[in-house]
Amino acid sequence: MTKPTFGTHPFLLGFDELERLVEHTVRTGNEGYPPYNIEQTGAAGFRITLAVAGFAEDDLSITLEDRQLVIRGRSRDDSQGDERIYLHRGIAARQFQRAFVLADGVDVSGAHLEHGLLHVSLQRTAPENVVKTIQIDSGRSQVTEQSQNRPSASPRHEHGKRITS
Repeated sequence: MTKPTFGTHPFLLGFDELERLVEHTVRTGNEGYPPYNIEQTGAAGFRITLAVAGFAEDDLSITLEDRQLVIRGRSRDDSQGDERIYLHRGIAARQFQRAFVLADGVDVSGAHLEHGLLHVSLQRTAPENVVKTIQIDSGRSQVTEQSQNRPSASPRHEHGKRITS
């Protein structure tokens, strides 16, 4: 038995990209590091908060790629010039990548790092309601216009060319 996809349903043609984004989110969503919260901050505002203790601002990057908000953290190499001997090392300083798929009309309005928490603010913009009237060409108006512009006498034609006298 095969897995049903968006492309196999006749009413969902053209949703291949959406299916790819959903599958990517499911694959990457199972990773549990770093933990995060998503909260609504107003009628049109949201905030994603990631626990990134141990990461400096320079260790983090935020990009928007094809409606995907991608947050990356790179681990610092503590071995350079550091002669520490760890008896237990439980503070995570590993690399991570978290991706969040944003809906159309949701934009990143800012980000700040505070007390080991990275806050990314999102704002939903109201979509423009564009109403456009499309004229229906029935063909009658063209015939009427052509008949009004014709001369009363029928012109002579020779090999597809119009000859007027």
